Amino acid sequence: MKAFVALSMCLVLFTCNALVSNALDTITTNQSIQDGESLISAGETFELGFFSRGDPPKRHLGIWHFEVTTHGSLVLLDGNGNDIWLSNAPIPVRNPVAQLLDSGNLVVRDAEGSDPNNFLWQSFDYPTDTLVAGMKLGRNRRSGFNRYLTSWKSIDDPSPGNFTFQLDPNGYPQELLKQGSDIKFRTGPWNGLRWSGTPFLNPNPYYGYEFVLNEEEMYFRYELLNRSRFAWIDRTQGWMLYMASPTDQCDNYASCGAYGSCRVDTSPVCRCLKGFVPRFSQEWDMLDWSNGCVRRNPLDCEKDIFVKYSWLKLPDTRSSWFNESMNLQECKVVCMKNCSCMAYSSLDIRNGGSGCLLWFGELIDIRGYGDYGQDLYIRMAVSESALLPSHQKKHKLVMGLAVSFGSVFLILVLIICVLQCKKKKVKLPADPTQREQLDWSARFNIINGIARGLLYLHQDSRLRIIHRDIKASNVLLDCDMNPKISDFGLAKSLAGNETRANTNRVVGTYGYMSPEYALDGVFSTKSDVFSYGVLVLEIVSGKRNRGFHHPDHHHNLLGHAWRLFTEGRSMQLLDKLVQNSCSTSEALRSIHIGLLCVQRCPNDRPSMSTVVMMLGSDIELPLPKEPGFFNERNLLQENPSQSQPNEITMTLLSAR
Repeated sequence: MKAFVALSMCLVLFTCNALVSNALDTITTNQSIQDGESLISAGETFELGFFSRGDPPKRHLGIWHFEVTTHGSLVLLDGNGNDIWLSNAPIPVRNPVAQLLDSGNLVVRDAEGSDPNNFLWQSFDYPTDTLVAGMKLGRNRRSGFNRYLTSWKSIDDPSPGNFTFQLDPNGYPQELLKQGSDIKFRTGPWNGLRWSGTPFLNPNPYYGYEFVLNEEEMYFRYELLNRSRFAWIDRTQGWMLYMASPTDQCDNYASCGAYGSCRVDTSPVCRCLKGFVPRFSQEWDMLDWSNGCVRRNPLDCEKDIFVKYSWLKLPDTRSSWFNESMNLQECKVVCMKNCSCMAYSSLDIRNGGSGCLLWFGELIDIRGYGDYGQDLYIRMAVSESALLPSHQKKHKLVMGLAVSFGSVFLILVLIICVLQCKKKKVKLPADPTQREQLDWSARFNIINGIARGLLYLHQDSRLRIIHRDIKASNVLLDCDMNPKISDFGLAKSLAGNETRANTNRVVGTYGYMSPEYALDGVFSTKSDVFSYGVLVLEIVSGKRNRGFHHPDHHHNLLGHAWRLFTEGRSMQLLDKLVQNSCSTSEALRSIHIGLLCVQRCPNDRPSMSTVVMMLGSDIELPLPKEPGFFNERNLLQENPSQSQPNEITMTLLSAR
């Protein structure tokens, strides 16, 4: 049988259910592997051999089928012994061997060489559709040799498909997902910690990662911190997914056009940056944002100013210039002198920021985040100086609603107050230097203050008031860090003995709405209790529920907190910035109460009077039940009748 006649050759990494324990991991110059035989690495981690896919089935080679020549090259043969493919060894060697390593890397090396890691050839230089731990994704800057991923043509055809994922060397490097020549997704540039557009790429106990850029090469790779542990999900019969991109509409490349910012938590998702207007307003009215935005006022080069925009995924860097040694002020000076320079930013956000990144041409593929992202300084006309912080008002006008109820009429009294003590929104940003302002004492005081405010609305006011939009941005702090509930635009009142109501128009903020309200339009005081519980967990952790990412599961913040609680690891939820200042008992009690408030069933949630009592005493707390809206995101696309998936951790054992 001619195993590879008329077959496209490609490298494939795969796993199988059974491994032959007596198989070899190395072949020498006088050995070969035929169809039906295989190599298995010493640790029984990877196998090399033939496999079948398709209907009718075709034979394909997993990793490679090789014969080693006396020159140290690898030769792929057909059934008649004819050469199909030949690798190039840099230098002749006396005793070359091919070995399948436990990393999954098939290497050719000199068996008599002093350095076992000095490879003459390695399969890791030729990835296909899988980036394995230890592989480099990138290129050699001197030779131009490029390592990138290529999709399969179909689920049963491993020949090269239409999609590629590679590190783009133009401007400052970034990773691009392409379909043919069209860009589908962009990671954004490396900022010293992660790619600008991948907020979920964070330090974790499972894998580490690095980006290297020097005169010789540029590449990204990750390494498993413990190669003997793997996580298997029995429900899906697959390995734990660490990360995936693209994840939502705003990950689609240039979905809002030039100078348009995409945010998944707004409607519509696309908006022009401040100082810009839609290029074609009629298209925007039809939800077609592809042509983007233009400046409201034209530039005038030397008279221009730079306006700071925060919490962004940085624009496409293919038309950019960078310098690693400059600071931000030097970066501004260089950009100001060049009328073609449209924006600048810090290259590395660590330790206060360093380096310089300049953009030339239109700024494309910008994404906005609520509590993550970077600062971008955009060139604007001097007439837009009102956008500068120094021109903003020092005092805020706050419009409050004093509500009084008569027997028939609801009278709204508009009160305009000038705040002499500047108030600000409760916002726990991703920037550690800003979150440090809220130590544990301040956070616990905020948790208590919000509870007392809700208790007043639910019980102590003349009528029972349901706020319906309790969230961080609707709580103001005065200069003494005392919380005040604000924005009663969605509030509803319940008269007499009413305890609940319903509506056909559900309004509020996703991530804070209770299940019964979001799904059925039913609201009550327990709806506010659910929102309060979400807010408590956000204040304790310093993370937002909506958009929360964790490397070893796909739960939101509620699911993550529930998981830690059931495993007796609740303190791991605590924001690291307050670990040294917090009271362990108060932190654990706050997390416990937060989970009681976000239980799926409204009847299981405590009233706000009970919450206030629990926060101010040491009474024993009941065990919380499963939260609402915490399931893995991929469950939304599966059969809802299926049971909760179990996760299995497997550890490889080795003899002593």
